Parts: sequence; structure tokens; C-alpha cells
Amino acid sequence: MPSQLTTDVSPTPGPSFEATSPGGSHATSASYLERRAWIGEYFDRTAATAWKTLTSDAPVSRVRATVRAGRDQMRRTLLNWLSPDLHGVRILDAGCGTGTLAIDLAKRGAEVVAIDLAPTLVDHARERAEEEGVSIDFHSGDMLDPALGTFDHVVAMDSLIHYDLPEMMASLEALAPRVRQRMLITVVPGTALLVALRAVGRLFPKADRAPAIVPISERAFRTGLLGSCVLDTWGMVGTRLVERGFYRSMAIALHHSSMGGTSGSAASRRS
Repeated sequence: MPSQLTTDVSPTPGPSFEATSPGGSHATSASYLERRAWIGEYFDRTAATAWKTLTSDAPVSRVRATVRAGRDQMRRTLLNWLSPDLHGVRILDAGCGTGTLAIDLAKRGAEVVAIDLAPTLVDHARERAEEEGVSIDFHSGDMLDPALGTFDHVVAMDSLIHYDLPEMMASLEALAPRVRQRMLITVVPGTALLVALRAVGRLFPKADRAPAIVPISERAFRTGLLGSCVLDTWGMVGTRLVERGFYRSMAIALHHSSMGGTSGSAASRRS
């Protein structure tokens, strides 16, 4: 089940996903590459149908309904941190999934580049965008690929949550030099239940696991940000925790220092 508390057991995923590049200058570490392959394979093969259903209007179970509601609220939160008029603004949707957020951004006039590790989901997102009558530049691959170019904003909703803190920081460091204004991301704060579920998940053979969600506290994230010499021109200016049933995720707004004095409290009020 594609939710913030990942307990599903799947028969096939493993670090052999053929649709991802073997690396390059944008790859942050060997562990990142292995994790990236695992995530791509799982969402392209095992979870693709469930993810399409979750991000549609189709009936779902009560548990998945809470995840859907939480994701909808999170998407609105991230959108509220951006201007309603995005004409002339270039945005990377990093981990676009089935394209819901990318479509919302395109409807505001943004030039959207949307990328995901799962080609199956990207194909579905492309079909949705065509149905909605918006133009989006879709890609299957690594969100850190420098060939994607430069952006005014990057939005990574629930796409970095499968990486540990060092890999998350390394990913942001890879993106930051190509982003002029904002990086809007989400992390999953740890809970006793999430920690317990991760411990149980480790009991399954690796080939039978869904990609785990890595809990990262706001304090740990702030410490990681302060410890990065690459991100020293970026400030954490807004947070918003979204909790709806089985969905729990925190939005974080990072602004480049060139944007001036937007306060954290002001950014939080806009959420």
C-alpha cells in the first residue's frame, strides 16, 4: 500500500531496476544509487497500479482514503508557498509520480519539468496532463540529473523520504546550485509506530520489502542543513506538519538568501 507507514510485502522489488541510469556526476553515493534503483523498481512494477488508484477519484479503503486526504492537504500546502501566478517561472517537480502536483503548477502558468524514477507512472502522468490540456516536460530518470537544467523552484513532495539524512542532504546539495529561489520538500518525522514498523520490515527478506520510509526529525534536518557548506546560502523559513490518519509528513520551505527576508513565521502562516 502506498502510504506513509509502509508495511506492504511485495514479491519482486530489488536493486536491479533497468530504467535508471547507472550513475554519473550527479550520483551522490553508492548507497544512493542502490536506494534509487530499489525505489524505481518498486514504484514502476509492484506499486504502480495502487499508486494510480490512490491519486485518482476511484474508491479506496478507509486507510488509503486518509493517505489520499493527507497527500491532497500536503499538495495544497506546497502550492500555497508559491505564487498563484507562475507565468515565466521554471519549476522542477522532483518525483512527480502520476503528475497531480505538476498539473496544478502548469495550470498556474509555470514551465514544469517533471521527473520520476518509474516510467509507468510518468506515462500515466503524461496522459493525465494531456487530458487536462496542459503542457509539461516529463522525464523518466534521476531528479538530480544536471541535464534537466536550472530552475526558479524545486518541489519534492514525498520523494526524498526514502533516503537517510546524509543522502537527503547530498541530494539537496546537488540540486541547490541549479535553483534560484526555493526548494520545497517533505520529510517524515519519526513516531514510535513508524520506528516499530521499520524494525518489523527488516525481518523480511530484502527482495520482499517495499522501500522503507526514513524518519527524520525537524531538529535533525536543521542540524544537517547548518552543517552543509554547500547549503549555507539557504535558509529554512517555513514548516508545516500534515497528519491525516496513516499519512504524516512535514513540509519544509528552503529559500535562497538572494530572496531577502521572508520570515519563518510568515511562511508558516501561508500554509
